[in-house]
Amino acid sequence: VQLQASGGGLVRTGDPLRLSCTASGDTFSNYQMAWFRQRPGREREFVGQITSSGGRTYRTDSVKGRFTITRDNAKRTVYLQMNSLKPEDTAVYYCAARGSGMSYNSWGQGTQVTVSS
Repeated sequence: VQLQASGGGLVRTGDPLRLSCTASGDTFSNYQMAWFRQRPGREREFVGQITSSGGRTYRTDSVKGRFTITRDNAKRTVYLQMNSLKPEDTAVYYCAARGSGMSYNSWGQGTQVTVSS
């Protein structure tokens, strides 16, 4: 599956932003999807994931209560709704897909999110 992330930009502290990741090339509903991010000077880190049906989600503690992951299988798209953004959320955000394997092995190109203080 091929992934295309979009929606990044420059926002202010406290603003919301929604990222999208659209898939092509395979049956999207077969894939569990996730968002990762890479903050400046740091390794890429897991943000959250959503099951193939969208029935269950998981987010890392630092974004719980602020970030929400949803998906629309008819549109082949997964979303990352980010609210109450903080400067420490500044990062390149990546979407990723996992099929029947144990790891996320399909990645989007990344979209830059910059939160100004």
